Amino acid sequence: MSRYGDDPPSADFEARLYADGVAFEGRDAALLRAVAETGSLNAAAGSLGRSYSRAHKRLTTLEAAFGPLLDRQRGGASGGGSQLTELAEMLLARFDRLRAEYSGVAETDETVLQGRVIERTGELGVVETDAGELRALVEADTETVQVSIRADAVTLQAPDAAPMAGETSARNRLSGTVIDVELGEAVATVTVDVGAERPLTALVTRRSVELLDLEPGDPIVASLKATTIRAISR
Repeated sequence: MSRYGDDPPSADFEARLYADGVAFEGRDAALLRAVAETGSLNAAAGSLGRSYSRAHKRLTTLEAAFGPLLDRQRGGASGGGSQLTELAEMLLARFDRLRAEYSGVAETDETVLQGRVIERTGELGVVETDAGELRALVEADTETVQVSIRADAVTLQAPDAAPMAGETSARNRLSGTVIDVELGEAVATVTVDVGAERPLTALVTRRSVELLDLEPGDPIVASLKATTIRAISR
C-alpha cells in the first residue's frame, strides 16, 4: 500500500488525498461509489456520464499510486463484475473524514474586514482595507463595505515561493505573520496577522502545515482569488 498524505501547501481548498504525486478527488470518490452501487466499472462510468475508457484509465492511474481498489471477477454464471477492495473502502472513509472536517471548519470560520471601494471594473472592484488593497466582487452603487473572506478561500505560501501558475492580478497576496496554528485530525486552522483590526483565518491540511513548517511568528503570504471574496454594503 502506498503512503499517502493530504493537499500540498499551495493548493486551494478542496478535499484531496495524495499518493506518489497522484490526487484522489471528489470525482474519484464518486466513481468508486458508483462501482459499489452498480457492480461494474462500465456501468459506473455510464451512470456518471463518463466514457468507460477514461474511467478505466483513471482507475489504472489511481491503483498505480494507491494500490488495488477494485476486485474484478471475469465471466462465470453471474457474468463477472467488480467490487471495492478493503483498501478502497478505507480510502473513501478517509476522504469523507477529510471533507467533513474541511466543511465543518469552513462553515464557521470567516474573516470580515472593513473597507472602502476605490475602483471598479464591472463586478470586480478594488477595496481599500487595513490589510491593504483587495480585489473582490462588489455590490453596485456602494462605497463603504464589509469584505467577507472564508477560511477555505485562503491559500498559504512561503514568502519566497514563486507565484502559482496562472496567477493574475485577480488574485490577492497579503503578507503577514502566523499568530496561531490549531491542529485538527486532518486539517488545521491558521490565524495570520495581516495588519488589519482582525486577523485572517486560513483553513489548510495538517500536511500543509508540516511542509511549510508553520509556527507562531513565522512570516507567511496569504493568497486569495478575487472571485471568492465578496464586499457588501455596511
